[in-house]
Amino acid sequence: MNVKLKTPLSKEDTKQLKVGDIVYISGTIYTARDRAHQRILKEGSPVNLEGAVIFHAGPIIKTIETGESVGYKIVAVGPTTSTRMNPYQPDVLKLGISAIIGKGGMDSETADALMENDSVYLAAVGGCAALYVKSINKVKGVNWIDLGIPEAIWELEVKDFGPLIVAMDSEGNNLYEEVRKKVDTF
Repeated sequence: MNVKLKTPLSKEDTKQLKVGDIVYISGTIYTARDRAHQRILKEGSPVNLEGAVIFHAGPIIKTIETGESVGYKIVAVGPTTSTRMNPYQPDVLKLGISAIIGKGGMDSETADALMENDSVYLAAVGGCAALYVKSINKVKGVNWIDLGIPEAIWELEVKDFGPLIVAMDSEGNNLYEEVRKKVDTF
């Protein structure tokens, strides 16, 4: 099933999603990698995470200076390997996140946290950074730029961001585990 969603996502939105569904997101998404996750747990989040979509990505950014102001343009943004966030993701999910976008899946503790929080993991296709950037209307803001461009939290306004595949749903279904089981039977 193809599903179009608008952020912030409600629990009703995420509970309807099932493994294998194709999702497109419009609204605001936030990039966050391991250093941002660590800092969120230590200091609290600089953005409201209730119903938020977190994208495990380190974008390539072009700085645009116009007089006294600085703006940013996304050149490319693709998913980073989500397993790097395994140590932090269950606790960060408790802050209200509805969906995670990344690649490669996450561990069983995160899968349990997805169920507990009625959240989902959406798989983005690695190597599609140029495709995904076409869905970004603008950079709305940046937090914790002191972490460096790839590790900062970028606030992105997106329109039909995707395609994304529901790989881990709020009922504990896990596309990666299903594939592993099939491979093990060969």
